Amino acid sequence: MSRTTDYKKEIMDAAHDQRIRLALTRAIASYRANVDNALKKFPHTLKLAEEVREIKGRSIGEMENLANQAKEAVEANHGKAYIARTVKEALDIIGNLTGKGKLVVKAKSMTSEEIGLREHLEEMGNEVCETDLGEFIVQKLGSRPMHILSPAIHVPREDVAVLLSKLIGRELPKDDIPQMVSTARSLLREKFINADVGISSANVMAADTGTMFIIENEGNIRLATGLPPIHIALIGMEKLVPTFGDANKVAEVTWRFANYTVPSYVSLISGPSKTGDIEKVITYGAHGPKELHVIFLDAGRSKLAADPVFRQALFCLRCGGCLYECPVFGVTAGHFGDKYFAGIGAVWAALLSGNVEKGAAMAYTCLTCGRCKVRCPMAIDTPAMVIALRRMIAEGDAHLG
Repeated sequence: MSRTTDYKKEIMDAAHDQRIRLALTRAIASYRANVDNALKKFPHTLKLAEEVREIKGRSIGEMENLANQAKEAVEANHGKAYIARTVKEALDIIGNLTGKGKLVVKAKSMTSEEIGLREHLEEMGNEVCETDLGEFIVQKLGSRPMHILSPAIHVPREDVAVLLSKLIGRELPKDDIPQMVSTARSLLREKFINADVGISSANVMAADTGTMFIIENEGNIRLATGLPPIHIALIGMEKLVPTFGDANKVAEVTWRFANYTVPSYVSLISGPSKTGDIEKVITYGAHGPKELHVIFLDAGRSKLAADPVFRQALFCLRCGGCLYECPVFGVTAGHFGDKYFAGIGAVWAALLSGNVEKGAAMAYTCLTCGRCKVRCPMAIDTPAMVIALRRMIAEGDAHLG
């Protein structure tokens, strides 16, 4: 059976899976209500999104310079920074920093999914624990993320209760979500405290100050980046913007379109923990990490940035809004995807991950209806990219440069 046939079976099975339909119906209704409420309460967000589009447009054209500037800023802040041109380089850098036999706590990161980071570190002999609740559920189910922000969007509460009941050895009520969350908190707390390494990404990064902006609600990222002695951040080069002020604007638009009026936490990280409280002598490794390592990932992004059509894919804020509007995603979840999902995921699969066969299958699954573009704060023209990708595939030329 070919991979294309496998994909067709997978997506058709998903479309007829009533549990996926149930979970997505609940999630889509909640998302739309929450975002509409956030935009009504903060109407300036739509105008701010237009400004962020301009910021992203300038930044994508300057990724190389911004990466070098951010590298200098991180190192001036007593961290260490690296530019990884390929997936292998990124895995080698992080693998060497982590070593073997370590306990690693990991925040949700699509960039780490893109390069298969958790699996790589596990193969090296490390224990890697996903700490985002959705990622934790998916990891324990032996599944994979089905949404960029809500990895377990396809798993209804009843299935979560069954999973957690097995993990703790006693039955949990299938409608008591607060108890499920409390159970996961108890299971993860010891991991945070004992971890050797914490791994995160960032929603956006200011090149001038070397500051990462990390948006979250659960608080797991603060623990994963604040408790272990080593913090490693893997950041796609497209997340870089010129200034701290620019990054503030990108972050606000991101969280508004990601479901929140305001998130519970926005962490700003520029270097390892430090103190100057004894005779004003700066000493690193106070209460937080002694080491900060930042890896900027290219892996095809610089080539994508040079293409007049496909460069739009790098504008993506990872808010996830397009997925809630996609008719196909609405009945199949992340089965309409690879590492990334839906129409824009087809571009990432074919042109960045090198999985042309999967990218082609996704491109021809996309309805090119344009609902994603209407919702997208960056007005990314995914239908235009998908049509261009189909043309490249038909001509046997699905590569850049």
